[in-house]
Amino acid sequence: MISSFGGAVAIPIALLLFAAPDVDAQKYTDPDTLAPAFPTPQVVVDHMLQLAQVKPNETVYDLGCGDGRIVITAAQKFRAHGVGIEIRREIYETTLGKVSSLGLSDLVKIVHGNALKYDLGPADVVTLYLMTGSNERLKPVLERYLKTTARVVSHNFEIKGWKVAQVEKMMVDDRPHMIYLYRLDSK
Repeated sequence: MISSFGGAVAIPIALLLFAAPDVDAQKYTDPDTLAPAFPTPQVVVDHMLQLAQVKPNETVYDLGCGDGRIVITAAQKFRAHGVGIEIRREIYETTLGKVSSLGLSDLVKIVHGNALKYDLGPADVVTLYLMTGSNERLKPVLERYLKTTARVVSHNFEIKGWKVAQVEKMMVDDRPHMIYLYRLDSK
C-alpha cells in the first residue's frame, strides 16, 4: 500500500495494476519480467529527472524502459545520454523505432535485455517503475554495479533497506504518485 505523509491515502497494489492498460493481456512467460507495462505519466517523468538533478552528458538508465519516455526525456530536456533496458521484444522494437524516428540515436540506446543481468556501471542515474519485490530483486545488481555518486529514482515503489534521500508526492489525474530518490553514497 502507498500512504502519504499528510493524510491517509492508501491504494491497494491490485488497484494500480487494474488501472494499467492491457494488464490482463500481459503474460509473464519470462520469470525475469519485473513488472507490467504501465507507463509513468509524463509530468512524473519530468519530476523524477529533476529530482535526480540530471545534468548534460550524464547517463540515465531506465530499467524496464517500456516506450522509452524517460530516456527520451532525459535526452531531449537534459541533454543526457539514455540507456533503456527492455525485456519484451515487441516493446523493445517499437521503442527502438521511436528513438530512431525522433533522431535521438546518438543520445539514446535501447537494449533488448534483462535488467537483472546488465552492467549498470556507466549509470549516473537509474530510474525504476517496478514493484517493491522487483526492486528487491534488483537491489544486489544496483549495489554491485553502481558508483557511489549514482542516484536511483523509483516511481511509487520503495527499495526496502535503503535510506531515502528525498520523497515527493504528486497528484496526477486525481491519483497519488510517490517518487523516491536514493543516493548511493548514503544508502
